[in-house]
Amino acid sequence: MRKLFLLLLALPCMLSAQKTIIYCGKFIDPKKLEVQNEISIVVDGNKIIDVQKGYIPASANDKTIDLKNKTVMPGLIDCHVHMDHETNPDRTLRFSQNEADMALEATTFCKTTLLAGFTTVRDLGGNVNLQLRNAINKGYIIGPRIFAAGKALSSTGGHGDGTNGLRKDLMHIPELNDDVVNGVDECVKKVRQRYKEGADVIKMHATGGVLSLEKDGSGAQFSEEEMKAIVTTAKDYGLKVAAHAHGAEGIKRAVKAGVASIEHGTYVDDECIELMKKMGTYHVPTIIAGKSVADSAKKPGYFPPIIAKKATEVGSVIQSAFAKTYKAGVKIAFGTDAGVYAHGKNWMEFVYMNEAGMPALECIKAATVSAADLLGNDTIGTIEKGKLADIIAVEGDPSKNISVMSNVKFVMKEGKVFKNE
Repeated sequence: MRKLFLLLLALPCMLSAQKTIIYCGKFIDPKKLEVQNEISIVVDGNKIIDVQKGYIPASANDKTIDLKNKTVMPGLIDCHVHMDHETNPDRTLRFSQNEADMALEATTFCKTTLLAGFTTVRDLGGNVNLQLRNAINKGYIIGPRIFAAGKALSSTGGHGDGTNGLRKDLMHIPELNDDVVNGVDECVKKVRQRYKEGADVIKMHATGGVLSLEKDGSGAQFSEEEMKAIVTTAKDYGLKVAAHAHGAEGIKRAVKAGVASIEHGTYVDDECIELMKKMGTYHVPTIIAGKSVADSAKKPGYFPPIIAKKATEVGSVIQSAFAKTYKAGVKIAFGTDAGVYAHGKNWMEFVYMNEAGMPALECIKAATVSAADLLGNDTIGTIEKGKLADIIAVEGDPSKNISVMSNVKFVMKEGKVFKNE
């Protein structure tokens, strides 16, 4: 009698349980680098509970999604974005916007990114990326899953030093120097501070950069000892380190220190490549960022002359740097530096990678399997039993024409549908 009573109590829950079955016309398995036909994905809650060949029958209580004329793949991962800003020639904006203004504007960038098929991003530096991550996780705003770095670490006068080019009386404003560290002790302290703030990853500027008012865009800007201190401390706290690095010397120092990834890698040389292969370091190429800033530099007045010169130089070689590392066998993870160009156009990186010699399915692998590996997260990156239900679909077959990655028609993140055209 007691068993019957418990069964009757459970019956409403059993009857209300609803699975979702997604019928895929084409299905990309980035692990196997295969395009398969007629696959069914079964989703329960926020997870994938089964993947079967053929179109399996649905029960009366199941929900079905018909993507039989689409190509389905795992949700995409962009390993280098900046969600709290977007390219703009008005450099005074940073002095007229409060953090609340940045956050509110960023909500539109977050939604745009998710609807473009990117269900996960790694935000490598900004004022409000930790808060955006938390707001998305709590369901307050719509956006991709964010792995956030907080503010990136820079040396005095280096790329990321917010006081570059300012009057002397403004150079000592504490808020503008929050990411500046010098010497081993300061490096250790600041990594611990980022951990305290809740960072998921540490970002350091190992070399000069393009969009900063410094004359050298490629020289090393941390000593070997400082870089080692940053990486060692981060590892103590369970965090990986991403290194912004354009010039060869800074790349070498960062790789030797043990960083997980080199961002940009514009002037990579043969010695850098051998070190990266030996250490298992990922290259996150951000080709679209280089090309975008080079295009902007052609517009009169868009950048100050010192930035325009660096942008033109970097834009002309960044794609060939990727071709070099890829062909040499360096591990590649997809990343675009979104924010340097308009959010939502992340898909263009696929085209540039493909142009440089990476086959289409390998490009998609870089934005799924490899990107998940770089993040150290085994719940995303593939459509398999037990993984989170991050699933997208495009019109057309990207294995035949990679540019169809621009035409995302369906987006599911953790079992919730955000787009279905």
